[in-house]
Amino acid sequence: MVGILLLTHAPLGQAFIDAATHVFRSRPERLEAVDVSADQDPAQVRQLAMAAIDRIDDGSGVLVITDVMGGTPCNCTLQLCQPDRVEVIAGISLPMLLRAITYRTDTLDVVVEMALAGGQSGAVRVDNRVRLSPN
Repeated sequence: MVGILLLTHAPLGQAFIDAATHVFRSRPERLEAVDVSADQDPAQVRQLAMAAIDRIDDGSGVLVITDVMGGTPCNCTLQLCQPDRVEVIAGISLPMLLRAITYRTDTLDVVVEMALAGGQSGAVRVDNRVRLSPN
């Protein structure tokens, strides 16, 4: 099962885990967050991320999802990338995370593609012309 690490500005990572736990009614396995504070040393962030990757990788690989390209959490992922073991996506959204969790029994490449598709299809305009199904 592909592990998922959320490497984000604090407190986003844990908030996304809490939301995923709510949706799936239990905390998904092999899902961790490293929430980065404003004054945190990037070397320490990388060390925390590498330790988390080692904990959640069962040999299937790890998808690291960060919040914004160019931010400190994302910049700390550059040394983490390892083809076929650690892949990184920037621009986390809840649809992206839920899709990654849903498909993570597949290969790492498939999980990356499905997460990206979830992020893209999850961003839609909602206004009074949209008819939502009752529930």
